[in-house]
Amino acid sequence: MAGKSSKKSAKVAKKAASERVAAKPALLSGGNPQIAKADGDAPVQAYLAAMPGWKSAVGRRLDALIVRNVPNVRKAVKWNSPFYGIEGQGWFLNFHCFTKYVKVAFFRGTALRPVPPGESKHQEVRYLDIHEDDQLDEALLATWIRQAAALPGWVP
Repeated sequence: MAGKSSKKSAKVAKKAASERVAAKPALLSGGNPQIAKADGDAPVQAYLAAMPGWKSAVGRRLDALIVRNVPNVRKAVKWNSPFYGIEGQGWFLNFHCFTKYVKVAFFRGTALRPVPPGESKHQEVRYLDIHEDDQLDEALLATWIRQAAALPGWVP
């Protein structure tokens, strides 16, 4: 009898593990996806796929714009947000889902020209909030991305 119960236990454990893998990430406050901290493109793609509704399209546009404008960009998910940086220079940008917008953070934003509009309690950080019906100025955003990537980045 012990053989039957151990086979059944193994089968139940295997099913539970596969359900955890297949389950969608939990959404935290504001609809921000909870993605495990990890380096590379795969966790960023998991974050983008888990962004709710219209925010997912914004996240994919941002990711594509960053990749197009910064060759060899380094990606990671930290603190439930995708981060973009340059190896050996630190992180230059991240974004995060809130209830009504996606917040893009430029870690050395006060050095960008023109300066992004959103102020921060951190001296050098500037933000761009993207709402559902906003028209993205991709040319300006690309300029900020290239400028930000050329600056020394933030190192946690």
